[in-house]
Amino acid sequence: MQGANAMTEKSFSGAPDLFGMEAPTKRTNSKPEAAALCEVLKALKAHPAVVWCERMNSGAARVGGRFVRFGFVGCPDVLGMLRDGRLLGVEVKAPKGKLRPEQAVFLERVRAGGGVAFVARDCRDVMQALGPL
Repeated sequence: MQGANAMTEKSFSGAPDLFGMEAPTKRTNSKPEAAALCEVLKALKAHPAVVWCERMNSGAARVGGRFVRFGFVGCPDVLGMLRDGRLLGVEVKAPKGKLRPEQAVFLERVRAGGGVAFVARDCRDVMQALGPL
């Protein structure tokens, strides 16, 4: 039985596990906005007022010799829906990041339509905008 205990202790020490596989190294995000986006998405998905939320991919790529844009101007980083049916729009920014004018316009349009829209830099901003869990 001592061999089994040694194997168990070994698997928790970062050495190969029972199947001889190394534990994956934890990824760290060196980009402040990407790290903030990850944190904000986790907070939104855990919040009871949020039915669903998804990252809105944006950017551009060359497809078949053409330049194709994804998303649309001013669209927030995260769109979703609250339990009461309202639209949720969250623009995620790095600690020192600033809204572009078209992003501010989009968030204001969401608010004008009765939705909830805000800028988040971390999970505290989510809790402040939507209330505690």
